[in-house]
Formats: sequence, C-alpha cells, structure tokens
Amino acid sequence: MEDFVEQLSRGNVEEVKVVLASVVATLAIYQVLLMAVGYGKLRLAFLGSMPASAAHRAVGDTIVLITLLIAYMCISYFGFDDGESDEDTRAFFHATAGSMLVAVLAFKVVVVRWWHRMGHFLPVIGLTVFALFMIRG
Repeated sequence: MEDFVEQLSRGNVEEVKVVLASVVATLAIYQVLLMAVGYGKLRLAFLGSMPASAAHRAVGDTIVLITLLIAYMCISYFGFDDGESDEDTRAFFHATAGSMLVAVLAFKVVVVRWWHRMGHFLPVIGLTVFALFMIRG
C-alpha cells in the first residue's frame, strides 16, 4: 500500500497530504458559514437557507471523500507510532485526532441520512467535526 501511495503522489506524499488537508480545512470553514446561513444565524442577500443547506451537503460529500483519501495516505504510508519520542507522540496525537475525526464524521453522516431523531444534535456534531479538522490539520 505504501508503494501505491508513493506512486500516486509521485514521491511527494507529505506535500500532497498537506495540500489536501489545506483544501479540506478551507472547505470546513466554508461549511460552517454555509450552515450559519442554513440555520438563519447569518443572513446574506445573495444566498438563502435552502440553497446554503444543499451546498453544505454537496461540499460535505466532497470533504468526506478527500478526508478518506488523506486517512488512507496517512495510515498506509506513515502508519501508527508507539509514542516513545516527542515526534512519535505528535504522530500518535495526529493519528488519534484523525481517527476521532473519521468516527465523528461517520456518525454525522448516519444522523443526517438515517437517524433523523438525533438531528437536533447536528450543530454540536458539526462543530465537533470542524474542531477535529482544525486539530488534525
């Protein structure tokens, strides 16, 4: 798997991961703004709540795919370290935050698509996803 990731990124795994993570972080900020419009907390003359919510879902699907690609790159190329040195501790924290991100993101998708009774928790779940995107980056 490591060779595939290295070949896919043409030997620039860290650089590609950083660029993809930067794109995701930027889109995550955009997502927060879209849902502020969607929930009526932010009013813009050129964007209504329904189009903002629809855009939020479409951009969110894109973010999920890019995040899964980043996770695949991280796990297959960098792996998990045992935490013996400071660098290993940072890598372990990064891997833990990334794993939590994928879990909370999956939970959010489940709530949005199938478990509608938990929908009133979506703002908190969404802000948790946002915070984990920023921590993990």
